[in-house]
Amino acid sequence: MAKVAIVYHSGFGHTKALAEAVERGVRTVAGTESWLLPVSELPPPDKDRQFGGKWGVLDGADAIIFGCPTYMGSISAEFKKFMESSSSKWFAQLWKDKVAAGFTNSGGMSGDKLNSMLDLVVFAGQHSMVWVSQGIMPSSTVPGDKRDLNRISSWLGAMSQSGNESPEVTPPKSDRDTAELFGRRVAEATHRWLRGRG
Repeated sequence: MAKVAIVYHSGFGHTKALAEAVERGVRTVAGTESWLLPVSELPPPDKDRQFGGKWGVLDGADAIIFGCPTYMGSISAEFKKFMESSSSKWFAQLWKDKVAAGFTNSGGMSGDKLNSMLDLVVFAGQHSMVWVSQGIMPSSTVPGDKRDLNRISSWLGAMSQSGNESPEVTPPKSDRDTAELFGRRVAEATHRWLRGRG
């Protein structure tokens, strides 16, 4: 059984919609358990450096997929707070050799989402995790692909764009479909990694 945790922050519900799509993809892979964890369920450690909330889920996971909105050209403050709260996990290298991946959403087509993805990659690298990339060719390079998968042309992870409408409307179906395929890819990669490790 492969265990995949999806930890995310969503300010207005759009990144949560993306996280749910990622989890749908994870669940399509037989023999995979998944957890959807908002960062609000992962509070900073107390004064004695003890972790409350659901941090144990991340420690027990084989893969962790990180997701956050891109605000002002970088990851959201709430997600950064989660990252910094993990410093004692980093010091003990408790997440070493876990599979990692990431996704982000912003209002603009670019919105400097690449900067957020790089933040997530570096964060995973500091934890000595193994990063899984997008794995889907951009729709602009696949003639005739009516689904517009990976329409934002991301390589490091899943990216989406949301307008000012509600999360029921945006991000669009093509971005949710891309996120779902990405979740499936991460789950499949996790199974291969676990088999290879014996």
